[in-house]
Amino acid sequence: MTAIRIEHLTKSYDGPVVVDDVSLRVESGELFFLLGPSGCGKSTLLRAIAGFVAPNKGEIYFNERPMSAVPPKDRGTGMVFQNYALWPHMTVVQNIAFGLEVRQVPRAERDRQVAEAVSLVRLNGQEQSRPTQLSGGQQQRVALARALVIRPAVLLLDEPLSNLDARLRTEMREEIRRIHDETKLTTIYVTHDQKEALSLADRIAVMNRGRVVQVGAPRDLYCRPLSRFVAGFIGEANMIDGRVRALGASGEVEVETPIGPLRGTAVAGGLAVGANVCCCIRPESIQLSPPDGLDVNRFRATVERELFFGELQHVQLRAGQTCLSSYRLQPTRTAGAEVECCVSPQDVIVLPPEL
Repeated sequence: MTAIRIEHLTKSYDGPVVVDDVSLRVESGELFFLLGPSGCGKSTLLRAIAGFVAPNKGEIYFNERPMSAVPPKDRGTGMVFQNYALWPHMTVVQNIAFGLEVRQVPRAERDRQVAEAVSLVRLNGQEQSRPTQLSGGQQQRVALARALVIRPAVLLLDEPLSNLDARLRTEMREEIRRIHDETKLTTIYVTHDQKEALSLADRIAVMNRGRVVQVGAPRDLYCRPLSRFVAGFIGEANMIDGRVRALGASGEVEVETPIGPLRGTAVAGGLAVGANVCCCIRPESIQLSPPDGLDVNRFRATVERELFFGELQHVQLRAGQTCLSSYRLQPTRTAGAEVECCVSPQDVIVLPPEL
């Protein structure tokens, strides 16, 4: 089992800094995600871990062993690329066996390991097929099996599901989680897809402009973001600017906002009365026509539009000049209807305007 520690890693290409002083720890056996928008440096960081990119500064450790002088082939990593990189003229078993052949594994042992890998990714019956005869999901399984068959200490996945349609992405998410749980491999997974990260990860590092801005379990990042960027990037959020009106014990804050006073919870200290802040409210936290007894964080709004998403109704609201979103399981009101709204104080996250 391999733990990974990254210390003050920096990478630039002829001026622009792509990875900026990143420090992280990935625990042994963890399914760890690097999540962020395009160009934030997550793929460059993954390639530095693999040894394909040499950092300008900093160090990467595998079980406290520095990797700067270790070539990629000796790091014990298996990598799955975004485009799968399968040999089109080779069969499934030939593609999977390629890494073992390079390592000169004896034929009998090679055949046994390939058979195990085929079974692990559920490709039995497709052994003699070529990539062009396979679906996108099957090609992804071949790429996974090829990375796993060499028995790496660390598995690296670079946007592995981005070329699949929505149904196949959901199916392959479940397969990746199953394979990880069976193999217990330390796995680092790069994606810009928040749902992938939230549904699969043990922990997530959110990156922006080359820096890691927050690390945590999926539920912690979603429910307790530390910045406006993380709140907006991890799922959908209503952002309401305001000014601190009063401070209470245990991080309680009262904020004056355009929709009225809101009580919430501060995620960081240092706020003062009069400070500018931002209130983050998830759409599912806005109750429409709340029951009697909820006498705080109430406001009136107009239904502007309702969008049907199948499993959810997306209600677009307007409270004064403020636009809001709410998710409901059932249809609510027709456009133009007035509704009473309420949000629990524990669902109002008070953030500094910028971090």
